[in-house]
Amino acid sequence: MSNFMQDEVVSEQLTRNIQFFGIESQQKVTESFVVVIGLGGVGSHAASMLLRSGVGRLLLVDFDQVSLSSLNRHAVAARDDVGIPKALCLQKHFSLIFPECQIEARVQLFDESTEEEILSGQPDFVLDCIDNIDTKVALLAACVRRGLRVLSAMGAGARADPTRIRIADLRESTNDPLSRSVRYRLRKDYGISSGIPTVFSLEKPKVKLLPFKSPSGEEENPSDYQIVPGFRVRIIPVMGTIPAIFGQVMASYVLTQLSGLPVHTEPVVNLDLDHYLVLHQRLLEHEELVYGSTTQVLVDVEEVMYVVKELWHGRSARDQSEKEVGRKMWRSVNELMLVRWDKAKPAGVSNLILLKFKEVDEHESTTVDAIKENEPEFYNMVTQVLRRAEKDFAL
Repeated sequence: MSNFMQDEVVSEQLTRNIQFFGIESQQKVTESFVVVIGLGGVGSHAASMLLRSGVGRLLLVDFDQVSLSSLNRHAVAARDDVGIPKALCLQKHFSLIFPECQIEARVQLFDESTEEEILSGQPDFVLDCIDNIDTKVALLAACVRRGLRVLSAMGAGARADPTRIRIADLRESTNDPLSRSVRYRLRKDYGISSGIPTVFSLEKPKVKLLPFKSPSGEEENPSDYQIVPGFRVRIIPVMGTIPAIFGQVMASYVLTQLSGLPVHTEPVVNLDLDHYLVLHQRLLEHEELVYGSTTQVLVDVEEVMYVVKELWHGRSARDQSEKEVGRKMWRSVNELMLVRWDKAKPAGVSNLILLKFKEVDEHESTTVDAIKENEPEFYNMVTQVLRRAEKDFAL
């Protein structure tokens, strides 16, 4: 893999990526091995962009075939491909786009019997693009157990608004029935409640599953027609653009992870402008009470929004651990306020932390040096977060 980057044709084909990532980071991408499971509207687009971005080895897994109705959302399939297994379809087209990539196609269903075969070989990333709950849960649990990095796609069907697509921990996903079911099953069956990044939409589904009707037009039981137990046979209405965007988002996330490019995804914080106005006003009142004036407050409402949403994800700095991640943390700002991290410095974007009311008095009674000595882990975490503000604002 490391040698074909020196090929003149390959280096020219990847020149824009090399210019973007830098040669060393692009080399990491080229030497990566990624497994994509589920090759429909989401998975085909994700795999396609990973290929076009120079990933050196791909394992493509799907038991299903290309259908005529799937052409509205598939990345490369044409009418001539209808009836061909999706994995083989992608392999055929991909070999024409980037023949240097080592592509393996498996016409398989992921389950306990195929887990070792599919997940062996120490893949650098696994993309879960499966739309069946049982299989999806089994794959995610297997990745967690094996310590493999995995990114999971949630429901892309029945949506229309691309601006509502997000990347966040599974526990933070909202308005998505598939996320809710997967969360419940992982917690109930495997004790997994967080730590899996997902791509999902904040948009509520626009339409429902279509009823299953027989040739006579009468509605029948879909389970009577299942080829594979547990897999849906009812139709989810899909506007093809949304699964495609899901796939592109997944590819972007994986590429930045593989290359080491730091990207901070937008937190899912359900606060509106009035909430940030309240937090700004509380900061002013606190500064007046503790320091006797507000002259050292160097942030406006827009910068408060940045500090609260981007730095502290809408929850107390004391609640930043992965175990505490969850929507309940930011349903309200009734018990949160901004205070200075270091009392000797002004209240600017790189010196503000978000705390609960009950945590403020204790914080004000101590010093940064004392925190550094007594709580080094907390001190290092806060310092790292505030350094990001310095970098973002070129301070």
